[in-house]
Amino acid sequence: MSAALGNDAASQLQALYAEMQPRSLYPLWEVLGALVTPEPRSPARVHRWTYADARDYLLRAGDLISAAQAERRVLIMENPGLPGTSSVTPSLYAGLQLILPNEVAPCHRHAQCALRFVMQGEGAFTAVDGEKAMMRPFDLVLTPGWQWHDHGNTSNEPMIWLDGLDIPTVLHFDASFAEHLSAAAHPETVPAGDTLRRYGRNMRPMRGTVSDRRQGRQPLFHYPYVEWRESLLGLARSGEPDPHFGHALEFSNPADGGAVMPTISAHVRLLPAGFATRPRAATDGTVFVVVEGNGAALVEGRTIPLSPRDVLVVPSWRELVLQADEDLVLFGYSDRVAQEKLGLFREYRA
Repeated sequence: MSAALGNDAASQLQALYAEMQPRSLYPLWEVLGALVTPEPRSPARVHRWTYADARDYLLRAGDLISAAQAERRVLIMENPGLPGTSSVTPSLYAGLQLILPNEVAPCHRHAQCALRFVMQGEGAFTAVDGEKAMMRPFDLVLTPGWQWHDHGNTSNEPMIWLDGLDIPTVLHFDASFAEHLSAAAHPETVPAGDTLRRYGRNMRPMRGTVSDRRQGRQPLFHYPYVEWRESLLGLARSGEPDPHFGHALEFSNPADGGAVMPTISAHVRLLPAGFATRPRAATDGTVFVVVEGNGAALVEGRTIPLSPRDVLVVPSWRELVLQADEDLVLFGYSDRVAQEKLGLFREYRA
């Protein structure tokens, strides 16, 4: 309420509010300014997790609980501004998952879309509907909503990756479903890498043929580091960096050229040594992983150092500048695709 009321009118309004409350009726005019804000006011905070600290806690947990007991042995990276929500931004989730040698994380499926970005180890796999993707550092592996998936580690070393999911978005819509397979692992349906061979070279089997075995579904779920890194280097060799992003590539769905999943966009950036981006803010809160190099993020008047495998969350509408002390490679994911579909996405560039 903007104008002051007399004592009598104010007391009568309070009495009216008290009478309405048991009937679940409330005055919009008392809360309108907080509901329809002039610009985003995310309660989420800028925060950085150092990989060494998180890895130590995760390995200690691995000594105490198995992957089978936990179903998913994951440390949630909860935003300090969103306590008790298990969220890294209001719409997204992040966590670090550990699979020890000879373990299997049992097969299940759920409405939530998930990505896995490998942080450490080589030789584990994620199987999607019975097809294995062999995982290596900084590979991106997807487990799209309602597709069966399990994880296993046939190597001699611990395997750790970042899980990114749209859990808060699905909960917001009250649309969560989950199901467990009776067996720990899905039966193998095709050889490992089959999807990459069919869909991973900017081509796809002719629609409607028997070769298009994933028709009607997201066809590609494995984006190897060796391939996206070479593409990023090729882009860097071809011209000057974008002033706000550096050299940047978005992961895409080969079926429609759009984002990798309906609710999650993912991309990579290369900032050359000595380069600093111009200030930019956007409505999609973004989770970054430092893949290579050292640098800093300047946000909210803070200078946050960035080192390999650090995880940084930058919430909605925070002005961000990235600086590269040496060639800096970043992976990032956000809810941009969902916002674009809803006509909500906005950005500011200085």
